[in-house]
Amino acid sequence: MNREPDWALWRSFAAVISEGSLSGAARSLGLSQPTVGRHIETLEADLGLTLFERSLTGLKPNPTALRLHDPVRAAQAALAEAAILAAGAQDDGAGTVRITASTMISNYVLPEILASVRSLHPRIAIETAPSDSAENLLMREADIAIRMFRPTQLELVTRHLGDIALVPVAHERYLARRGRPTTLDELWQHDLIGFDRSDAIIAHARTLGFTISRDHFVLRSDDQTHLWELIRAGLGIGFGQENLARRTPGLAVLPLDLAVPPLPVWLTTHRELFTSHRIRAIYDAVAEGLIAYMSSEPLAPSIRQG
Repeated sequence: MNREPDWALWRSFAAVISEGSLSGAARSLGLSQPTVGRHIETLEADLGLTLFERSLTGLKPNPTALRLHDPVRAAQAALAEAAILAAGAQDDGAGTVRITASTMISNYVLPEILASVRSLHPRIAIETAPSDSAENLLMREADIAIRMFRPTQLELVTRHLGDIALVPVAHERYLARRGRPTTLDELWQHDLIGFDRSDAIIAHARTLGFTISRDHFVLRSDDQTHLWELIRAGLGIGFGQENLARRTPGLAVLPLDLAVPPLPVWLTTHRELFTSHRIRAIYDAVAEGLIAYMSSEPLAPSIRQG
């Protein structure tokens, strides 16, 4: 071995294996693709080893790289744990809190909550990460997560805030043009807005005894915020959160029982972060705002110091 490799090289190494390509690793690390490529070359030179097979399709880790990957991942987890412990030990009312939530919650629910959170805690900066993927709190990709499922890791503190009903909704402009369906049979004859690749709606319809296909949806996308905007534009009947529909001017909730299981809302953070004043303050304020959202009360947390 020529010299001890810098940790940045190992981070790029792990990212290339995890993401499957230089470009994916570069996106995940916020670096340029050439920089990640140089990191891999430098790491191999420092170790005196070849770690990847080069081909037209990219880099393929060889058996040596795969053996090294496990201890590198363990080191990443240990460093993330150290960062969590350090963050939890901070007891001041300033700093940054990173929140991740689904794109729907992030775009249509959190902004109003955060407006009041900022007035309560002006010294705390907020970072938001809208994502429908499960961000990893244990790796410090977020401090607080709003989940639509119950996290199971023992290292996490979780709180079930309530459930959100999912219902068929449409804009009054569409209903004035096409009429209101009064039965499920009539619903499937309307202009439906739904998923493109996901078959979640189709599969649920089958449980109700209705055979529908992708062709029933005249407008299709897997981007849920885009689907919501299509509904708001009066282009058809879609499916969404009842609380949000009732708060959106012009939208009507259709009284059709589709027996869709509600979305559970869990607020989650790492148990060590929960001892941080700023994490706890934002956690409690966001919880209050979300509970108000689900109970159809004003979204803003009450103005109080904490």
